Amino acid sequence: MGQHSEKDSRPAAGSQLNAQLEGWLSQAQSTAGPARAIIAPHAGYTYCGACAAHAYKQVDPSITRRVFILGPSHHVPLSRCALSPAEVYRTPLYDLRIDQKVYADLWKTGMFERMSLQTDEDEHSIEMHLPYTAKAMESHKDEFSIVPVLVGALSESKEQEYGKLLSKYLADPSNLFIISSDFCHWGQRFRYTYYDESQGEIYRSIEHLDKMGMGIIEQLDPISFSNYLKKYHNTICGRHPIGVLLNAVAELKKNGVDMNFSFLNYAQSSQCRNWSDSSGVSMKQSPLLTL
Repeated sequence: MGQHSEKDSRPAAGSQLNAQLEGWLSQAQSTAGPARAIIAPHAGYTYCGACAAHAYKQVDPSITRRVFILGPSHHVPLSRCALSPAEVYRTPLYDLRIDQKVYADLWKTGMFERMSLQTDEDEHSIEMHLPYTAKAMESHKDEFSIVPVLVGALSESKEQEYGKLLSKYLADPSNLFIISSDFCHWGQRFRYTYYDESQGEIYRSIEHLDKMGMGIIEQLDPISFSNYLKKYHNTICGRHPIGVLLNAVAELKKNGVDMNFSFLNYAQSSQCRNWSDSSGVSMKQSPLLTL
């Protein structure tokens, strides 16, 4: 338990990765910060590194002291949320320290389980955000900790429970929430081939479907988002982490804290034009801002 996890994110040597991240961030505009929460993709950086930069550009390292990273479980069936057994995550830039005090507080609620080290190492939904987190927080690297949370296939009522629990952390401006999610995964290998011919090419139909979902997320209404998913079954892999975030915002709204959310960029990993194509579509988004 006390040992470092071997969770290394090494798509390239540290210096090469650092240069890539700097390049992508330099192309993005800081238009909507400081972010309280971002949704950013976790596909390989080749596909979504430039897209994710628009979200990470809104992070203000001077006020952020804790970074919650909520990622979906891809490999292990999980009906609740799970915490890492590690104390530190290694990245090619520098090590990220897991906040053991927050972990202890979350553990006391009885709502979390412990993921195995193997599950932690196999899961990329959190891992892909570690180098970007390190880069965005580089100027204050000794002054923050991270809170990784693996989110299972939650029911709507569980999303509400976790949202309520995490809302007190979201209310604190020194906490940043990173929600890990790609959007539509389209094609026969994903068992999802929804196509609205009125939109033109398949990739345009996918974009229309995704942007409809993005517009609903911007309304910050968890029930509308659930209804959208029930109607279209869009393969948004981070739908449960997004649902938790929306419920946390809804809880704060009850207490008079108003926030807004806007998507800053949308990208597809490839443009599907026929039934044999497939695409993992990625997007990302801007902060929740207090008004």
